[in-house]
Amino acid sequence: MPECPRCHQAVDVKAIACPYCRTPLKAYGHPGMTLYHATGDEPLCVACTYDEDDTCTLPKRPHARDCTLYRDRNQPAVPMVTQGYTRDFQIRTWIKRNLVWLLLLGLILFSLILTLLR
Repeated sequence: MPECPRCHQAVDVKAIACPYCRTPLKAYGHPGMTLYHATGDEPLCVACTYDEDDTCTLPKRPHARDCTLYRDRNQPAVPMVTQGYTRDFQIRTWIKRNLVWLLLLGLILFSLILTLLR
């Protein structure tokens, strides 16, 4: 189990905040988030795009030695691509979410048809 960087207590891998001292953990053991570390004497903020355009909200700024939001200003900007969903995917998702209501509607229509045929 990873430990909290502040109080050094063992915390769950999926914890977003330490249950003991309430320190936000973010990438400290949180799956799917990369934690960037400074390699030299300079903090990460010196080469970060977010520090350059003043949109960084990290409390350790401008002396952060580790960060989850770091983006190197020397790397070309990668455009954010939104994943397009096909119409078929949207319909299947809607059907899955409303399956109970569709079955209930089908049962009511079936009962109505049986009643009208008698």
